[in-house]
Amino acid sequence: MPEPKPALLIPAVIETARLVMRQPTMDDTAAIFQSYAQSAEVAKYLVWKPHASIHETKQFLSICLSAIQSGSSQPKVIALRATGEVIGMVDIRVKGPMGDLGYVLAAAHWGQGLATEAVTTLLNTAWKIPTLYRIWATCDVDNKASARVMEKAGMQREGILRRWIVHPNISDQPRDSYCYAKVR
Repeated sequence: MPEPKPALLIPAVIETARLVMRQPTMDDTAAIFQSYAQSAEVAKYLVWKPHASIHETKQFLSICLSAIQSGSSQPKVIALRATGEVIGMVDIRVKGPMGDLGYVLAAAHWGQGLATEAVTTLLNTAWKIPTLYRIWATCDVDNKASARVMEKAGMQREGILRRWIVHPNISDQPRDSYCYAKVR
């Protein structure tokens, strides 16, 4: 029997005291658009521009669902446990011994430790994959809040990746990014 793809070893639903992280569905389109996808403040340091229409969010979710089907990624919607309100997403893309982490959270929920809770929980869950040895992520050097989330989640700053990636809401030129990782 073939070995399961690493991304599929991450449970479909992960719960914490305050959050439920679950696979997205097309029914999440409106909630994602309203919560954060159309927000210039949220997208400032991300690699995508704010969604101008709900159609863009629908296309994004189609890509997420295709990635889940192929096993290349397993994005999770972050929802508040108490209300079910969708407030963000988190993802880890496992390739061989490494996992690439990404996350986004609605601005209304910043500063409450929710991003750290989601990232820490996903990291701890991913470490159950025995072939995974490194989980890494980057953030723009000016994105102090994201850097702090990774530090609080136990990741260590490894250095600066010069001219690493374009953050189109800031510049059309590649910007420097901090590289963070956690290894076993």
